[in-house]
Amino acid sequence: MAYTKTPLSLLQEFPGFEPSTDRYMHNDGTQVHLLRATGFIHVSNDSTPPVPLVIWLHENYPQRAPLVFVSIDPMTPIHRHHPFIDNTTGAASPPYLITWKYPSCNLTGLLRNLVHLFSIDHPFSYTPPMAATTTKTKSLAHPSLVSHKEALDRLVGMLHYDMVALQPSMFEEIDKLSLLQEELKRRDLFSTSMINEMDEERKRLKERANDWADESDRLVNWLRLTNGGAIMRLDTGEDAFEMDEMSRARPETSAADLDHRRCAV
Repeated sequence: MAYTKTPLSLLQEFPGFEPSTDRYMHNDGTQVHLLRATGFIHVSNDSTPPVPLVIWLHENYPQRAPLVFVSIDPMTPIHRHHPFIDNTTGAASPPYLITWKYPSCNLTGLLRNLVHLFSIDHPFSYTPPMAATTTKTKSLAHPSLVSHKEALDRLVGMLHYDMVALQPSMFEEIDKLSLLQEELKRRDLFSTSMINEMDEERKRLKERANDWADESDRLVNWLRLTNGGAIMRLDTGEDAFEMDEMSRARPETSAADLDHRRCAV
């Protein structure tokens, strides 16, 4: 019963909306027939154009929040910095929908909330929020003058625009960090190359040291063999000299013995 009363109350307060049924495709690709209401809402500022809306009632409405879209028109594009409207799809995501809770939330309250939001920040015209809401934000200092939902709307909008304002510096910082990252990668490659070259040089030096050790061993062995042959030759020469002296002494002894024998005869 409440399901039928809510659209009727919406049409009574906002007679510009017309109900109908149509096929709706969810993000997962499933298609369902849903009740929808299409129409325009007018904000307090007469110089701004009315906002065309399409409101789809979810199959689990009113426990689930309705699906609200601002109709896309190339002649009146949605400004890309709007905190509650996606400028590519027109999907609306105000805090009223995000925090939807039945029965305190309903279609009539939703449209009232959208009228209030669009009077502060119109989706078809970009106005710096601080300039557009200077007098309105002053009321935030007086909780008795604003509702909880209005304070939440303004807080979310202010945070969104603070993030938008920080984006240029954030992107600049990201670019600087990206350049720094590339420089560090270049230095890392250079350091790795140097370390590899030093490791290869260490291996070459180690091989040369091993070669020198082998050469040193061969030289020591050669010196040992060479010095040993010289000593042997020296010993052989001395023996030959002694034998020569003995050979000369033998004939002399034989001659003396012969003379002695002759005298005795």
